[in-house]
Amino acid sequence: MARPEPLTVKTINLALQGGGAHGAYTWGVLDALLADERIAIEGISATSAGAMNAAALAQGMMMGGREGARVALDRFWQAISAQSSPLMRVVQMTGRLFGGRADANPAFFALESMTRLFSPYELNPFDINPLRDVLSELIDFDMLRRCTAVRLFVSATNVRSGKIRVFETHEMSAAVLLASACLPQFFRAVEIEGEAYWDGGYMGNPAIFPLIYHCRSPDVIVVHINPIRRDDVPTTASAIMDRVNEVSFNSSLMREMRAIAFVTKLIDSGAVRDKSLKRVNMHSIESDDVMRKLGLSSKYDTDAGFLGELRAAGSASARNWLVAHYDGIGRESTVDIRAKYL
Repeated sequence: MARPEPLTVKTINLALQGGGAHGAYTWGVLDALLADERIAIEGISATSAGAMNAAALAQGMMMGGREGARVALDRFWQAISAQSSPLMRVVQMTGRLFGGRADANPAFFALESMTRLFSPYELNPFDINPLRDVLSELIDFDMLRRCTAVRLFVSATNVRSGKIRVFETHEMSAAVLLASACLPQFFRAVEIEGEAYWDGGYMGNPAIFPLIYHCRSPDVIVVHINPIRRDDVPTTASAIMDRVNEVSFNSSLMREMRAIAFVTKLIDSGAVRDKSLKRVNMHSIESDDVMRKLGLSSKYDTDAGFLGELRAAGSASARNWLVAHYDGIGRESTVDIRAKYL
């Protein structure tokens, strides 16, 4: 009887974008990658919802390996579904009635208008954030800071300097994750060590450089939840707002990709022989056909059915990507950086 061939395990790094409830798509991607024993994860650089996914995965991995990580992600998103504020529930319900389109969602329009007139220091004087309760209940940060199963890099934006701050595994806390997800229209800046922080997506969504500098694997998979390209030019006020949001939250990634493409060209051409420069294999998992249909207001929709649909889409995308590109891991980039990002 022939012996089964030994399993070939390939190590990757993950770069996870932020995008509110759309992060459930990333949940599906992670679930599929964890289910495939040919894939090992070395490091994760993440922002906002991506950072929540990363923290849940890391803690679950410590407690129960791959299956523990899948369970932890499932528990996290179930808790998110159960913890929406009353105001957000109104936005969610009206959003579903109007097809998820911000331009047809009167509750979202009203909320967005209020944030232009009043700051969260006025609208939310007690700094209520349902996400804080979820993190306190589900994440053991003392354990997470000792995690050796995967390296974490979570980005936040320093309000005063405008610079990116990347928090590493040993610095993980509820404040770090909340800072990475702090949209200044809705929440007060998060104070950490005397500095104020907003959403990391403004300066790194996600940041690639920590994975290049601090991880051995040359392979980075970017999990996209913010569409880069749209064929139609937006003409309504809300559609324009949606597109501005997408462009701004993709801008830092586009800049990093330009630098990666430049260094890769220098290395491949033999123009530089500096061994400190690392050739990176870039990969991309996305489903723009799904994400383009979702308006900005749907990023606040934590309905269990909606999250489940996004999870299923993410899982399908990851499985299809593995079928098409697994052989390329460790050998080459499977995304055309110039065509996609430059």
